[in-house]
Amino acid sequence: MSTSPYLSVLIPAKNEAENLPGLLQEIRHALSGESFEVIVVDDGSTDNSSAQLITLKRSGFSQLRVLSHERSLGQSTSLYHAARAAQGKWLATLDGDGQNDPADIPGMLAIIRAPGCPEDLKLIAGHRVNRRDTASKRWASRFANKLRSRLLKDATPDTGCGLKLIEREAFLRLPYFDHMHRFIPALIQRHKGRMLVHPVNHRPRGAGVSKYGNIDRALVGILDLFGVWWLIRRTRFDVLPRELEN
Repeated sequence: MSTSPYLSVLIPAKNEAENLPGLLQEIRHALSGESFEVIVVDDGSTDNSSAQLITLKRSGFSQLRVLSHERSLGQSTSLYHAARAAQGKWLATLDGDGQNDPADIPGMLAIIRAPGCPEDLKLIAGHRVNRRDTASKRWASRFANKLRSRLLKDATPDTGCGLKLIEREAFLRLPYFDHMHRFIPALIQRHKGRMLVHPVNHRPRGAGVSKYGNIDRALVGILDLFGVWWLIRRTRFDVLPRELEN
C-alpha cells in the first residue's frame, strides 16, 4: 500500500472460518469510500481460517492483511499485535464472529470528523442496545458491567462490546496484559483521554460457538478488575509538568 490508510480495522479470530468471509465483505461495503486496511489475526485456529483469508486476499481484497499465531494467545494479545502492525491513525475493533455490524463504523468515524470534535477524544465505545446473546451470557455481562462500573467508575454501560473506535497512538500507550481489552475505556480515561459511548447494532452469531465460557470470563475478569483498580489508584497523570523559561 503506497500511502498509509486513515483507518485500520482489527479482527481477532479463532476458528471463525464460516463467519469471516461474509464479515469481510460487509466491511468492504461499509467502508467503500474510506482509506482503510483490515488486519485479521488468526489466533491459533484449527479450522481453515488462514487458508480462507489468504484466498480472499489473493482474489483482490488488497486491503486485507493476515497475521497468524501458532497457538491461541487470546483476544487482547491479538488486538495488541494487530495495533502494532496497523498503519492507520484510528483503529476500529470488531469481533470475528460477525455479531458486530460493520455498518456502524461510518457513524463512529463521523463523530471524530465533526467540526468541534474535542482533541482529547480518544475512544468511541460501542453499546449493544439490543443484545443477541443467550440469557446466561446477558446476565453474566450485566453483572460484570455493574461490578466494574462501581469499582472503576468508567461510565461505560457495555465494556464487553467488541466494536470500538480508538486512536492508535492512545491504544499503544495503554499497559498491555492478558484480557486488557475488557478495560480499554477505564485505561483510556486513566491516561486522561475522553471517551464517548455510541449505540450500535448487535446480531446473532451466524455459525460456530463462543470461545470463552461465562465462568471462565467471570473468574479471570474479577482478578483483572482489582488489578486495574489498583493501577488506576496508583496513577498520577492529573498534573502535567510545565517547562520553565530561562
